[in-house]
Amino acid sequence: MPHHLTVVDVAARLRDEVKRLRFRSPVAYVYNPLDYAWVPHEAYLQTYGQGTREIILLGMNPGPWGMAQTGVPFGEVQLVQHWLKIKAPVRKPAHTHPRVPVLGFGCHRREVSGQRLWGWAKDTFTTPKKFFDRFFVANYCPLMFLDTSGRNRTPDHVPARHRERLLQVSDAALRDLVTLMQPKLVIGVGGFAESRAKSALEGLDVTIGRILHPSPASPLANNGWAKQATAQLARCGVRL
Repeated sequence: MPHHLTVVDVAARLRDEVKRLRFRSPVAYVYNPLDYAWVPHEAYLQTYGQGTREIILLGMNPGPWGMAQTGVPFGEVQLVQHWLKIKAPVRKPAHTHPRVPVLGFGCHRREVSGQRLWGWAKDTFTTPKKFFDRFFVANYCPLMFLDTSGRNRTPDHVPARHRERLLQVSDAALRDLVTLMQPKLVIGVGGFAESRAKSALEGLDVTIGRILHPSPASPLANNGWAKQATAQLARCGVRL
């Protein structure tokens, strides 16, 4: 990796590489917020992604009412706007499912995973500066996939023949991010992100851990996610 590469360069390259990928059934719609929501995504990287970090929290991919709207990982609209202080224009993608429109910062749906993750950061650290002094939040895969019904299909449910190249470019971007930020720990938010981090970062001097994903689809996460995440981080050696 060229020594002058920045986190913005890494994201821009990933954005352009995944743009060229093609997916077939059951994937009917592909949203690339690094493309249409690039302006707020770049603002997130410029504001909060500079320098080294102790811990990277790694999500799986954008959620329909979070990063797909705001360009920020787990980016629930209200917390991105009022706590992270990011609000920027989001373009309309060419092809969206009618049940999952891209409304940008005009979206009134709440992304529960984002409410939980960024809400925990806000409650624990009070200010973004205190949180980002130690942590950075990224997603492994930048794309969101929907089937014809508008149901979310996670990257692990994309057919294997279309998934291989996606994993290659996502792995490379994660390695570049870790090389730049030099974290001691990469914590997968959920099992998929943990397993991809283990694969992508093999040979690098970094410890991989895992916390429970905050999705409301997880019965465990609906029973005090923040408290569980704090306890799981402590078991990974992270004192808050």
